[in-house]
Amino acid sequence: MNESDSKLGLIAGNGRFPFVLLDAARAEGLSVVVAAIKEETDPEIDVRAAADPSIRVHWLSLGELSRLIDTFKAAGVTRAVMAGQVKHTQIFSSIRPDWRLAKLLLNLRTRNTDMLLGAVAKVLSDEGIELISSTQYLEPLLASPGVLTSRAPSEDERKDIAYGLTVAHGLATFDLGQTVVIAAQACVAVEAMEGTDATIERAGSLMRRHQDPVSTLSRALTVVKVAKPAQDMRFDVPVIGLATIETMARAGATCLAVEVGRTLLFDAAAIIAAADHAGIAIVVE
Repeated sequence: MNESDSKLGLIAGNGRFPFVLLDAARAEGLSVVVAAIKEETDPEIDVRAAADPSIRVHWLSLGELSRLIDTFKAAGVTRAVMAGQVKHTQIFSSIRPDWRLAKLLLNLRTRNTDMLLGAVAKVLSDEGIELISSTQYLEPLLASPGVLTSRAPSEDERKDIAYGLTVAHGLATFDLGQTVVIAAQACVAVEAMEGTDATIERAGSLMRRHQDPVSTLSRALTVVKVAKPAQDMRFDVPVIGLATIETMARAGATCLAVEVGRTLLFDAAAIIAAADHAGIAIVVE
């Protein structure tokens, strides 16, 4: 392995994903140069770097594309990975772009996430930095088919899953979001810029707000999360973590369906234990 192959650039967003990726890369013997986003990345990344001399952390703001490139090139990074969410509201409303990113934004046909990140990946490639799949070191964490929990979905939940998959795949086609929340084969909430957990919370709030003792609409929610039809595994890969199950329990959701081989499960044992405790069924299809 030459020196450039032994290094990995990590563009770190929020949540646990960057830490999971960091651990996997270090297990492969790679040194990691972390581009930590000031607006998103957990400061714990500095603690991790202080304990491991093979990790270097550089903090930069979301719009500093030129600085990102300069940082990676100075460190000899030729391969990089994106891990962790960057809130869509940050990307499209709070961002303060440098000249390079401003030029990129002006040339976008549409300002959706796929278009933007794809353009960033092209700029990185032009500078000799290949953006690779965020799952390359995480294959064991991709969801396998079947019912993961002790309880399988009920007949009604199966109907909600079938309907939810149809709606979610249609939604994902337009790069609007990956998650829908269904009750009694009616769509309660769809994901846009707010993210999965906020979508689930909104669905729970809607159902509580409109409680009607004589309504025939079940208030049990089914959450369906899918990848996009042409999912670019370099970024925005569907992820389920313990926080998602905790959010579902608070919202009154009883079932979760995700796609086989295209969804990452972080700490699957803890996710399944929490789901079993809350009576939530998880199925991978």
